[in-house]
Amino acid sequence: MPKMKTNRGAAKRFSRTAKGGYKRGQAFRSHILTKKSPKRKRGLREPLQVSSADAKAVRQMLPYS
Repeated sequence: MPKMKTNRGAAKRFSRTAKGGYKRGQAFRSHILTKKSPKRKRGLREPLQVSSADAKAVRQMLPYS
């Protein structure tokens, strides 16, 4: 059986955690930052865990991670 291909776009956006989940960056941090409060922008820096409903789709895109 041939090797499976990793979705390269997903590989740049998601990384595996030690417990087997996936972490992701947050949206709404790239532009129009003047109207967002410093507290909000600070909170958007932190990575989040991918929800359990989406974890299966991410796992299929990253077969060897």
